Amino acid sequence: MLKEFKNFIMTGNVLDLAVAVLLAGAVGLVVNGFVKMIMMPIIGHFAGGMSFEDLKIILSEAQLAADGSVAVAENAIQYGAWINTIINLIIVGFVLFMIVKAYNKTKKPVEEAPAEPAGPSQEELLAEIRDVLKAKN
Repeated sequence: MLKEFKNFIMTGNVLDLAVAVLLAGAVGLVVNGFVKMIMMPIIGHFAGGMSFEDLKIILSEAQLAADGSVAVAENAIQYGAWINTIINLIIVGFVLFMIVKAYNKTKKPVEEAPAEPAGPSQEELLAEIRDVLKAKN
């Protein structure tokens, strides 16, 4: 059983999948950092110096207890974080598109099987039948 498991794990498809999952996680972290730390500050600068991460619609304010601690947390729709996520998705999609495009260029083209020779045409068959009938008469 251990030998079968080892053979299963060592097959190319499983190893390729494992590498792809690890790389996808790493690429996701890099892209998320790129969006959060580079792209969004630049976009925020040109949008009037705002931070998109802080954009939200407050549905209910936080309620404080008598000692000043938060008794009930603020309830808000954080659409700025959602904008960051959408930009992140677009960049990840573009990076994956470029990776797949580069991979497809390196793949060997699939050789097509040679086409079967075409059979006789309808006219040739009719001519052959005619010749056979003439030979019988």
